[in-house]
Order: sequence, then C-alpha cells, then structure tokens
Amino acid sequence: MSTKSTTIFFYAGIALTSLWFGASGICELTKNALVWDITLQLGYPAHFIYILGVAKLAGVAVLLIPNRLLRLKEWVFAGVFFDIIFAFFSKLAVLGFAATADAIVAAVIVTVTYTLFRKLYPVDYRRKEIAFAQPRRA
Repeated sequence: MSTKSTTIFFYAGIALTSLWFGASGICELTKNALVWDITLQLGYPAHFIYILGVAKLAGVAVLLIPNRLLRLKEWVFAGVFFDIIFAFFSKLAVLGFAATADAIVAAVIVTVTYTLFRKLYPVDYRRKEIAFAQPRRA
C-alpha cells in the first residue's frame, strides 16, 4: 500500500471514528434517551456518563488535529479501545450478543485506523544511548 493510499484510508478511519465517538459524546452530554437508557441499563451511574461524554469529545478534538500531539493520540486510541472493550462486555453480559454488533464494528474500524497510524508515524521503542559530554580537564 502506498503512502498516499495509507494516508487516505487513515483519515477516512479518523473521520469515521470521530463521527462515531463525537456523536456518542454529544448524546451522552445532552441526555439522549436512547444512549442514557442503555447506559443506565448496563449499570453505569449517571455521573459517569457525563465524564465519558467529555472524554470522548476531548479525544475527538485530539484526533482531528493533523500531524500534532502524536503521543496524546496514542492515549486517545487506548481510551477508545478501552471504551469499546467495556461496551462490548457490558452489553454481552446484560443485553446479549446481538447488542454487541456496534462494538464489534467500532473495534474493526479503530483497529485498522490505529494500524495505519503506526504505519504513517512509526516509533522506535529501542533504548537509545545518551552520549554525555566529557568534563573538561584543566
């Protein structure tokens, strides 16, 4: 896959993820009945829904800033994965497997997007040796 097509698919994934989690965050902050009823049915407290909505909108803002805040984007992707995982298992335990379809689709989209993110912005995690300046001798 060329860099151009990787970039196009990456930004498409960012757009879909931002739409998905942005809409979810707005619904959580505006007390949308559908989102609130399901989340309360899963057993989460009301104050948690507000916190989740704010976190989602902040994450979307970070994702939409191009070529900046790359370390913070890593954390946003981690938060999105945790949100998806918790949603999947909460829905599986309370509502059954049929209710997890949205979490599965979101997981696929975010996984592909994160993989493309790593391809566009590779990181070398090997330890780097730091050369210290030698003290001057008189």
